[in-house]
Amino acid sequence: MTITLRPHQERILDRMLAYNKGQVIVPTGGGKTLTMIVDTKRRHDVINNGTTTVVVAPRILLAEQLCSEFMEVIDPNNSDPYLHVMHVHSGETHYTSTTNPEKINVYANCARNMGENCIIFTTYHSLHRIVEADIEVNTIYFDEAHNSVQRNFFAATEHFSGVSERCYFYTATPKHSLTVSKPGMNWGDVYGQVLVNVPAPELVDGGYILPPKVVVKQLPLIKGRKVMYADDCDNLLETLDNCKSVNVVDGLIDGSSNLNKVLICARTTKQIVNLLTHSDFCSELYQRGYSWMTITSKTGAIIDGKKVDREEFFNTLNTWGKDDTKKFVVIHHSILSEGINVSGLEAVIFMRNMDYVGISQSIGRVIRLGSTEKTFGLVCIPTYDTVGISTAKKVQAVVDVVFNQGQPAISEIRR
Repeated sequence: MTITLRPHQERILDRMLAYNKGQVIVPTGGGKTLTMIVDTKRRHDVINNGTTTVVVAPRILLAEQLCSEFMEVIDPNNSDPYLHVMHVHSGETHYTSTTNPEKINVYANCARNMGENCIIFTTYHSLHRIVEADIEVNTIYFDEAHNSVQRNFFAATEHFSGVSERCYFYTATPKHSLTVSKPGMNWGDVYGQVLVNVPAPELVDGGYILPPKVVVKQLPLIKGRKVMYADDCDNLLETLDNCKSVNVVDGLIDGSSNLNKVLICARTTKQIVNLLTHSDFCSELYQRGYSWMTITSKTGAIIDGKKVDREEFFNTLNTWGKDDTKKFVVIHHSILSEGINVSGLEAVIFMRNMDYVGISQSIGRVIRLGSTEKTFGLVCIPTYDTVGISTAKKVQAVVDVVFNQGQPAISEIRR
């Protein structure tokens, strides 16, 4: 397989060759995963006595997605007898999978003793199991590394930062700590220096990602009473009806064409359930030609009212994303914000406020390249209560920092 690297990806790999530890700051959609894959492949090609590589992801779903992307390049025909792949998490996979430290130890050391390569895909939740397995790790990649500063995950992160030969932290949204009591990615002993900081404007100018366009949909403010689910339904539909364009000029929407593929960030799982069951939202979507899908930890995965398993959900999501004629809305609370690659999404509608990480990651879902007609990712915020107003201000601040100033959206831990 011939791999064509972009200039910023070449810079990243050059810095990784020069340094054994550090941070790689790349905007969402910038192709950071490919640099992990190429780095791993080059190590396999050069070192013939067996290496152990660990890839850490925030969710089981993302660990499985990363595995798929790695194998497409490293072993596309699933025919390399000298490559061993293991998953360390509680999810289902076609590969060897366990969270038992003794079994992890046996698997990894057998490969090493035979001079063969082993790649382990895991999550932050299960990383401590690999610590307990007490295996030698040559290279470890922390994807969405801002998660590693969490209290439950930091001990394992610190451990591998100290014992691995090579250790790299990938994120678009670093978390820094302003207190000695809680860790942050500005702790150089653990996270190293920033090896590469790729500015978003560079990727936009290079044609690798699209710029976001923010549209604040001002709706009548609801005062003096609780916001009802019928209000959410009506305001969502009005936003959807009015955000109809692939052409926004000076903040005004040209309604010449419909949005076909929309991500909605709901405030809570309860809001999603009530929208779907206690309002006319679903029937109104059908009348407009939209299918709908949702996934939460409480409801599971649902497509057009039918419960499905996670594999069918994401297969359908990607199939619909690649179908230019398919109109659909996908509603979630948080599970789709981070790391998941979905083809074709044109717009995100924020119904809730988030921290800088959540906002930046959600915008990243819609700025990936799509059809030739897609020239930007549309970011819509309906404002009909105080939550919408504060969300609009925060989203605009993130867009200004990341896409105008060319800086990462850094979150600060203050206490």
